[in-house]
This record gives sequence, structure tokens and C-alpha cells, in this order.
Amino acid sequence: MNVLAPRILAVDTSSFSGSVALCEGERLIAETLLNVRSTHSEKLLKQIDLLLQEAGWSLPELDLLVAVTGPGSFTGLRIGIATIKGLAQVFEKPVVGISSLQMLAMNLPLCPHPICVFLDARKKEVYSQIFHWSKEGPVAEGEAQVLPPERILRQLQGRVALVGDGVPVYSKLITEILADRALLPIPSAHQPRASQAGWLAAKQYQTGQVIAAADLLPGYIRPSDAELNLPACQR
Repeated sequence: MNVLAPRILAVDTSSFSGSVALCEGERLIAETLLNVRSTHSEKLLKQIDLLLQEAGWSLPELDLLVAVTGPGSFTGLRIGIATIKGLAQVFEKPVVGISSLQMLAMNLPLCPHPICVFLDARKKEVYSQIFHWSKEGPVAEGEAQVLPPERILRQLQGRVALVGDGVPVYSKLITEILADRALLPIPSAHQPRASQAGWLAAKQYQTGQVIAAADLLPGYIRPSDAELNLPACQR
């Protein structure tokens, strides 16, 4: 075990595209990203196996397992978290859960303005949270929200950078409400990447902020359709 440069496996299944990364401390060793029409259950283990083979690593040699815990696709999150929990239990490894919102804020390093993560939550809503950049990476200001995009945008003050797959979806609305106060990055910045989660997890590992596999839980923010359809007395 190397506290300064742990071997890390990180997976992100929070969105339609999925990614897997191997990191050694803060250094990226390998990463795959697939934005194709197949389920995470079909491709996740294949991605993990491919990267381990290419890096010459094995699962028992890993020091830390990382899953992006949401918000995002309910089904995708369950697959990623279940995979990491299963591997962690079998190989007796510590785990770290990383917010998909903080992971995306990593795509705008050293941004001097507030970063508004703007994820499409479907149903005419977005998942959103504000971050500012510090020497430790993106730091959250306030809680994550799921609201109609117009409500999120009208809360924003001054110039603000927006990142996430909700930005191209609601680009016209963003322009109407924020005009030149909106700072929009290049399209590739809206892509979630497991390597960003790995970097954040390395920081937590170095300060002992790890958990047991059983404590790794999804952060859905809003209830699932199944929960919403339950009678009030059963919620």
C-alpha cells in the first residue's frame, strides 16, 4: 500500500456514456470512455478487465476502488456502485464515493468564476450545484438541487461558468437569461470522466477519508419513478 501514490480503480456510470480509469495517486495511468448504445452492465467489466491488462495490474494489487455516486441515471448508478461494492468486498478494499457534480466541476480547472454544474435530469429539470476552484480542486457552495432549468439560471449572480450535458440541451434558455454573463466551455468539457473522480478520490485517500463497501450508497437527490408512484402511506 502506497499512501502517496495508491493504485486506484474509478468507474463512472452516472450518464449514458461510461468511463473507467486507473490512477496511481494523482497520475492517470489509463482511461476508457464509451459513448455508445449499450448498457453499462454489458461493457463495464470488459472495460475494467481491458485497462488492468493494458496496465499490467491485477485487482488484488489495487489500493482503492471508486464509484461515482450521482446524481444521474438511476439504473447506471446502481450498476456502477454494485460493481465496485462487489469487487471491494471480494478483495477487501476500501472505497470512496464521488459526486457526479463535483467530478464535472473538475473539467474547468483554475476557473476564476463560480462553476455551475448543469446536468440534464430529464422531466424538464436539471441537477445543479455551484463550485469554486481551490488548491484542493472544486469546493461546493451550498447543496445540490434538482429544479427546472429556468429557476436554477435565475438564481445565478454575476459571471458564471456552466458545465454539464444540460448546457447544450438548454443553450437557448441560458443565452436568454444570462446573456454574456454565461461562460460556456468547449463541448468536450461537458463529458464526465472517471479519471476526474480518481483524482478527487486520491486526495481523500491521502487524508484517510475512505469507507467500507457496505457504506457506499447512491446520491439520487430526487426519488425514483417507482417511489413517486407509491401510495403516500408507503413512502
